[in-house]
Amino acid sequence: MGPYLYRTILTALLCLSLPSLSQAQSCPATPSPFPKAAAFSTQATLPDPFVYLDGKSRVTTQEEWYQCRQPEILRLLQEYQFGYYPDHSAETVTATRTSNTLSISVAAGGKTGTFSASINLPNGASAAAPSPVVIAIGGIDNNAYLRAGVAVVTFDYTKVAPDSNGKTGAFWSLYNGKDIGALTAWAWGFHRVLDALELRVPEINSTLVGVTGCSRLGKAALAAGLFDKRITLTMPMSSGIQGLGPYRYSLSGQGENLENSKQGAPWWTNSVLGTFVNQAQRLPFDAHTIAAAIAPRAIVMDQGQSDPFVDSKGTAVVTYPAAKLVYDWLGVGKQLALAIRSGGHCDNSGYTNVLPFVLQVLKSTPTTRDYTSLSPWTAMTTAYPWSSQSPPQAAAAREAPRKRYDTRRTSMKGN
Repeated sequence: MGPYLYRTILTALLCLSLPSLSQAQSCPATPSPFPKAAAFSTQATLPDPFVYLDGKSRVTTQEEWYQCRQPEILRLLQEYQFGYYPDHSAETVTATRTSNTLSISVAAGGKTGTFSASINLPNGASAAAPSPVVIAIGGIDNNAYLRAGVAVVTFDYTKVAPDSNGKTGAFWSLYNGKDIGALTAWAWGFHRVLDALELRVPEINSTLVGVTGCSRLGKAALAAGLFDKRITLTMPMSSGIQGLGPYRYSLSGQGENLENSKQGAPWWTNSVLGTFVNQAQRLPFDAHTIAAAIAPRAIVMDQGQSDPFVDSKGTAVVTYPAAKLVYDWLGVGKQLALAIRSGGHCDNSGYTNVLPFVLQVLKSTPTTRDYTSLSPWTAMTTAYPWSSQSPPQAAAAREAPRKRYDTRRTSMKGN
């Protein structure tokens, strides 16, 4: 038997041994309409991410996670926190490039929204040798990334949607009147910048993309990674509540909670999240659920030990280990990273702190840095008692699903 025929037969046998995505997966029904806050029982610990919203059905296989549970999580996160992401298939994106400036125009429903982005290319980037890119809002250490061969593209998020109740900017030019949070609007801005890069910047490899921001902009970067599977790496820096800070735990004795965040900036999320104020333990998800909904794609969580504004310890000892249980079960544990540093809130050092992991994901450059360390803290295992009940599949031996399910674009359709 020749080697080509042998490989052909072996490939066919492997394909037959794996459940096909073309086989219809029967998913448990998601309650319709979604329950109100009062309908949920209080739960002091993190909700089990493997249990469906019906409270009875439980994920049993990786295929079921990707085909059924993860899409349900995306729906419930839009219902209860972010608002419904607009249907991108109804949009037309055009872009023009003048030197290092991109002018972006998005048309939908007879309306148009416009904003711009700035391109920073590393030396040697060309159409023949395109570089990976990090799209950022807020400050970032451009030089460190450029020296490492990673392009940095920035845009003014306030031109997409203001950090206020106001309804100006490109996003609201199209979607005024929708119950959508500013975090989702800014996430949409990341995605439209990526559209423009695909259209007009051949020096950038638009299949190797990171998104980042810090504090409220870190929450927006998390939403960007959540709602578009083209995002290779999600980099929420010091993101706190409505980001990767747990709703049910406040371990640093300081910083945001659901109540003060909804009082201070109610526009970050939809109005439905406000119905859980003073009863966050009724939420059918927590921050670990948001992270798990991004799997199998990569996330790095940046946290400063002395951050006075967000619950860094809660993210490190509650959210990260609980989300990693899902990543590990899916066989992609190396895609989830925690980067603890000694500094405070949104220190510029955060961007260099995560850079080795960025290069590992976007440039396949190995790192010896341990991005699983919780030091100086230890995991709070009582926060996720369901850890001993993970579905029985031996996921660690199966890396294939990461490739098979990670399609290039998510089609999010609003209501």
